[in-house]
Amino acid sequence: MRYGRNRVLAALLGACLVYVCVLGVLRGGARETFGSAQDVCVVIDAGHGGEDGGAVSADGALESEINLQIALRSRDLLTFCGMRTKMIRETDTSVYSPGSGSVAEKKRSDLQNRVRTVNETPGALLLSIHQNFFPQTKYHGAQVFYAPTDGSDVLAARVQEVLRTAAQPENGRRCKPAESVYLMQNITCTGILVECGFLSNAQEAARLQEADWQKKLTTAICGALCGYLAEEGNATNEV
Repeated sequence: MRYGRNRVLAALLGACLVYVCVLGVLRGGARETFGSAQDVCVVIDAGHGGEDGGAVSADGALESEINLQIALRSRDLLTFCGMRTKMIRETDTSVYSPGSGSVAEKKRSDLQNRVRTVNETPGALLLSIHQNFFPQTKYHGAQVFYAPTDGSDVLAARVQEVLRTAAQPENGRRCKPAESVYLMQNITCTGILVECGFLSNAQEAARLQEADWQKKLTTAICGALCGYLAEEGNATNEV
């Protein structure tokens, strides 16, 4: 079984490499639209940060730290595949504006600044990284949520399927709309939020802190994203 999964991951990495070639073709003749891959900038949001650690596992692991690790791995792989990227944060910091007072004001400012960064980035596509938490510890598995913008549901479905195929064949979760997430409800571009796993589940929390597991998740997410963009670019190029 492990050999089979490794073959899937190798295929995903190969898809990323193929995408580099596709990108070159698109640069040569694709129309100037979102579907033209050279115009896309993947804005990578590592959720929480700084004094806002997010969820905390039973062994004390902070969501904000795991989010950042996976986000940085995603940036590196997407950059390797020829994609333009922008990180909302690259260190363990919040992004609220100076002068924000109360905790509530800082949280509001932080979210507003994340939205502003995404919406002011030409050709943006949002990839937001988070970890899940639930009072009952039995729940596990990655799940993808999508913004109410064009293409978001299609991208989310692709990422959810590749995560299942490549990393979690037992995961029967389906992608869902991010109906109550401020960031996702206020962006104007295609965007997804990936809950990579449950920090409330001790076994999954331990796995989410492992470099090899983070690499596996990153490869699945980025492979699916590259495949989505390649298809969008080819469709545009044929018009």
